[in-house]
Amino acid sequence: MPSKADVGGSDNRADGRLTRRALIAGAGTALATPVLAQRLIDLKLPDGPSERSLEPSFPGKGEMIVQRIRPPLLETPMAVFDEGTITPNDRFFVRWNWDMPTAVNAAAHRVAIGGAVQRPVSLTLQDIADAGEHVEVVAVNQCAGNGRGLSDPRVTGSQWGNGAMGNARWTGVRLKDVLDKAGIASSAARVRFAGLDVPLTDGAPQFIKSIPIDIALRDDVLIAWGMNGAPLPMLHGYPLRIVVPGWFSTYWVKMLSTIDVLTGEDDSYYVAKSYRMPAGPITPGDKDFATVPITAMPPRAFITSHTDGDVVTLGQPLELRGIAMGGDAALAKVDLVGDGLELPCQLGPDEGTYGFRRWTITIPQVRGNLLQLGVRATNQNGAVQPHVQQWNPSGYARNVIERMTLRAK
Repeated sequence: MPSKADVGGSDNRADGRLTRRALIAGAGTALATPVLAQRLIDLKLPDGPSERSLEPSFPGKGEMIVQRIRPPLLETPMAVFDEGTITPNDRFFVRWNWDMPTAVNAAAHRVAIGGAVQRPVSLTLQDIADAGEHVEVVAVNQCAGNGRGLSDPRVTGSQWGNGAMGNARWTGVRLKDVLDKAGIASSAARVRFAGLDVPLTDGAPQFIKSIPIDIALRDDVLIAWGMNGAPLPMLHGYPLRIVVPGWFSTYWVKMLSTIDVLTGEDDSYYVAKSYRMPAGPITPGDKDFATVPITAMPPRAFITSHTDGDVVTLGQPLELRGIAMGGDAALAKVDLVGDGLELPCQLGPDEGTYGFRRWTITIPQVRGNLLQLGVRATNQNGAVQPHVQQWNPSGYARNVIERMTLRAK
């Protein structure tokens, strides 16, 4: 069961949280065309072009790393994560597999629930808002391919740096309360979701995903309409999205329109064939290996106060800070590691099992260059970040200790 820090009730006061009126009205339900410009950032990818544009600017977004315009892939600059543990909506990464609508009619929007249920239903936004207690969950949303561009040797797919992630306060109702409106059959095995996005090419598979019934019935799995106290922005799935804390964002289906309760395994493309990784260790060039679906996230930690190659003052104290997460379990500890170095870090406030936490440490005196410096997260289940990343051909689930060197002068 989640702790009070993970899930909390909310009312309908206009106190910065989404009110029912705002849910139906849908502030900002149309997406304008981005404005073209030309500025670049170097992601320092190891094998291939590493410069990315910081433009065009997308509506409702501050400065973002533009990996692709259509469908939009926008990466959060790492400097944003040094500003706090909650990622602002205007700097939160964006990932769409297929074309997203640029407008949604909130009053006409329906979510159809069918399959292995007692009574198929078609629910309005108001029906969903009335389905149960309004709850809030702080959770990291992270692309399964976050950090893919750092794979060595290089792999195919979007060449993300480490900014395809963000941490937000998600507000909505429990998925299980909405499913109760239809009545789940005793034979239910999985719950499958589809949104309003459509393939760019004829014959391409629709983006649909499913989760096991035991995950779907957790108290912290939501149908969310709020993000950091505001209605979901269009780029983040207005009017409704699925939130599965501790699991990669591929399951957090946006612009939710359909829910199907399945009695068996899911043979749809994005479950049975895509978003899968090797069941065991492989090497580049291996073929015909068994795969398993990408599901829960592993722990990760990052230094955000400095970047690789920064100069620090010889003989002086050095304060380092950053963020860490436990993945699918609460964060237990963070250690600073490097060439001949291993020190425990101090953890900041805990805002929820599945969110970012701040860590800090002060090295009393810089005695020379700090080589292969990194931070290692351990979660309460005992999962620990590895020193070496096990390679996979899609670059999924990266959680190796990220290293840098600080030069002393």
